[in-house]
Amino acid sequence: MARKRKSEAHGGGHGWYVTFADLMALLMAFFVMIAAFSTMNQEKMQQALGSMREAFGVQTKNEVNGGVIEINGVPVRSYPKSVSMTNPMESSQNPGLIMQLENGPLRNGRDNEFAQAATSIRQALQDMPELAEISQRIVVEETEEGLAIQITDQDGRSMFPEGSSELYQRVRSALSGLATLLQRLPQRVSIAGHTAASRAQSRRDYGPWELSADRANAVRRVLVEGGLPLDRIAAVTGRAETQPLYPDNPYLPSNRRIKITLLHEAPPVPVGVEP
Repeated sequence: MARKRKSEAHGGGHGWYVTFADLMALLMAFFVMIAAFSTMNQEKMQQALGSMREAFGVQTKNEVNGGVIEINGVPVRSYPKSVSMTNPMESSQNPGLIMQLENGPLRNGRDNEFAQAATSIRQALQDMPELAEISQRIVVEETEEGLAIQITDQDGRSMFPEGSSELYQRVRSALSGLATLLQRLPQRVSIAGHTAASRAQSRRDYGPWELSADRANAVRRVLVEGGLPLDRIAAVTGRAETQPLYPDNPYLPSNRRIKITLLHEAPPVPVGVEP
């Protein structure tokens, strides 16, 4: 009597193909659902793009004001940037912290020392462990005033307690390391405090102007205690929320910042010499 042959599963013994295909379909649906429910942090995305721009280099042509990677401009710049496509042959292989402005403040001669200062700052951010606390929040750029070093706040990592001008100890230690670096540079410096816009009503006798000025003075004291000569301080000012780093969203924490500028100045005239 002939035995009945068992029917082969799924018509050919390839049932695992079906199981595998079902698994892939489920995984695809899962990741699509995650992507659909996720929200992008625009500020962090822009910061990441800015970091990539610094890593891949900047353009060398004066008429082009953008880096190799540009989406709505580099986030750490307050002026418009070029978003046109860039020929790779027009970009440098060496990354740099300084971007050229439309009017070309990076000129030959006296501005070479600011390029060297920017290089020194970049190297110090990598080599000095005491600057690790603020290294990811430092923005260095060439402006008409000079070489600006801006230290910004981040979500959950502010430099000051809310409404206070008393620096956190970790930030004081980092600024002391920065003072050691500034001490080796010849330029005089100005210090400006900036606050972000706030929806909360401030006190009538103590508002953003007083707070930003007090914070700038707190930074000045730490820099002087860290070794920066007092006669190297040219100005200490409070800007309140009048100059946001992100004008489209003045409430962002990164608008709260301290700006230390190495000033463009004519060389001093020796005593007894007529200019």
